[in-house]
Amino acid sequence: MFMTAAVNEALHDAKDYGFDVSKKNQFDWAMLKEKRDAYVKRLNGIYKNNLAKDNITYIEGAATFTGPHTVSVDGVEYEGEHILIAVGGTPTLPNIPGAEMCDTSDQFFEWETLPEKVLVVGAGYIAVEIAGILHNLGVDTTLVARRGAILRTFDEDVAKNLMSEMSDAGQKVQYHTTPDAIEKAEDGTFTFKGTVREPEQEPKQITLEGFEKVLFAIGRHPLTETLGLDKAGVDMDNRGHILVDEYQQTSAERVYAVGDVCGKALLTPVAIAAGRHLSHRLFNKEADRKLDYKNIPTVVFSHPPIGTIGLTQAEAEEKYGAENIKIYQSKFTNMYFAMTTRKPKTYMKLICKLPEEQIVGLHVVGLGADEMLQGFSVAVVSGATKKQFDSTVAIHPTSAEEFVTMNWGLSV
Repeated sequence: MFMTAAVNEALHDAKDYGFDVSKKNQFDWAMLKEKRDAYVKRLNGIYKNNLAKDNITYIEGAATFTGPHTVSVDGVEYEGEHILIAVGGTPTLPNIPGAEMCDTSDQFFEWETLPEKVLVVGAGYIAVEIAGILHNLGVDTTLVARRGAILRTFDEDVAKNLMSEMSDAGQKVQYHTTPDAIEKAEDGTFTFKGTVREPEQEPKQITLEGFEKVLFAIGRHPLTETLGLDKAGVDMDNRGHILVDEYQQTSAERVYAVGDVCGKALLTPVAIAAGRHLSHRLFNKEADRKLDYKNIPTVVFSHPPIGTIGLTQAEAEEKYGAENIKIYQSKFTNMYFAMTTRKPKTYMKLICKLPEEQIVGLHVVGLGADEMLQGFSVAVVSGATKKQFDSTVAIHPTSAEEFVTMNWGLSV
């Protein structure tokens, strides 16, 4: 869906490159959904076939523990020497009147038609991504955020630059607002009622009307409630996440957990990597094999996208002291936009630990951030220094070359 919205952005830019793309209302949401669903179905089939090729028995159904190493699926009991829990999580809806009428990210992919007006509630990457997709497809979209910023766990400068770009692109964001109720009007549209709590101001009520869809992306909770984990002796925290050690081991012997169900680094590639390391440790005699959660590369498919790995500036200052880090940053216009009417900026930031200037945080907002991050992540994980970046020949003209040509600190 991100790519679909990116294509529409390119169509808007096309005229600035001499192309005549004056036809209007040509986007076919239903066709796109059909092709996307078929693609996902084909992928699921491939995974299922691969299991069969590897002689892995596939049992479809809801499982629940009946003992330390036994589970029941549809009344049939199975026993395993090792048991891995990887059930993931599901979107959370708020406990407010009318929430049951609203959608989540799950229902977003089931929409048969593209609505004209949508309210998205949330400030994390899922909310930001969906709001950006809808806005760039021409939907009248409003994003509601509880605090005065989005992506609050990301580097503050990264979030600020994205917020600025979203504002410049006409994306509507209602900050400092919590939802109180969702009501359905006589014409079938939805009305949002909330409370605005800005710093040093009295709370005030707000009403936003006329939405075809209201979508909540305020977080996710683990699917552990029906697993019968108590029968296996598996401990959880107060939110239902399974507690594991650095080797994905739960409180029960030879019972493990990976992925969102653990409540840490909620990303599919992280779950895959943790599972792979666990497999090597259990079945390939690699006793010390485990996933290092310290440097997890992360991309937010916003518009423009964000790529980040390592520490934020605030985290680095807390860990090492502000006097022991040096910041390099740059802000510029990607060459792609030299010909276009719109001029979104690319922002880059390196956080270096003194005295060797080891790069402990690398952040980018802008066109191509999603693709360039993977390669730079290898460098950060390997402990690269600013000097090693500086000694790397730049590839010109690219945005990525800025990371190896930044020679000034704390200036934009």
